[in-house]
Amino acid sequence: MKLGIQQELFMRMVPRLIDHVHSLGYEVRGGDLFRDPRVHGEIGDKVAYGHRNSNHKQKLAIDLYLTLDGVYLTGNDANNAHSDIHDWWDHQDGAPRIAHDLNHYSLERHGMR
Repeated sequence: MKLGIQQELFMRMVPRLIDHVHSLGYEVRGGDLFRDPRVHGEIGDKVAYGHRNSNHKQKLAIDLYLTLDGVYLTGNDANNAHSDIHDWWDHQDGAPRIAHDLNHYSLERHGMR
């Protein structure tokens, strides 16, 4: 699939993901969607934070931060919530979760998540 088509598919999936998060009673704060190569380097280059082959560099990943009743979720609360959300994301053909980066939701491209 061409990158542009996959980016458009991802952006169709993101609103459904956010709606699902809301249906579970959480509020969501957006994080990285695009990591500009002028700051983070091209694919394969590690210039700033994040993986050198991050799908954020291809507009195929987003980080979501959750709150519940106005409280930002961290630790086990965040892990449990994101685990449940990833169960749903997996069934939507999203990329499999990354164990150490549970707030990361993406589509797989060339073996990268």
